[in-house]
Amino acid sequence: MASVPSELKYTKSHEWARVEDNRVRVGITAYAVEQLGDVTLIDLPATDAEVSARQHFGDIESVKTVSELYAPVSGTIIEVNSELEDQPELVNDSPYEGGWMILIEVGNADELEGLMDAAAYEAHLSSLEE
Repeated sequence: MASVPSELKYTKSHEWARVEDNRVRVGITAYAVEQLGDVTLIDLPATDAEVSARQHFGDIESVKTVSELYAPVSGTIIEVNSELEDQPELVNDSPYEGGWMILIEVGNADELEGLMDAAAYEAHLSSLEE
């Protein structure tokens, strides 16, 4: 099974969220990367864009498919990983570090409670494999 870092929060749609004070750094999980295959393009919003929890914020394209990306929490995008524009493969090489996608200034901290911890996400992945 793909790695599931214990310090992160997760969504059922396979985004991860690293809480950094009142901000959340977002990317996709190693499981999602395995399912996608080689990432070829990532379409992300501009900084200052507003996002809502569980709503579409961008797209990721691979050799296999195009998938939508969903925000784990509501807020304002304060940073976008511009390196992904020229190097989308960073998501394949380092989904939890260099392959992060956006940084959100959290609008409603209560939404963090709705995210899964690592154990719950691992259970979710196991249920997908049944």
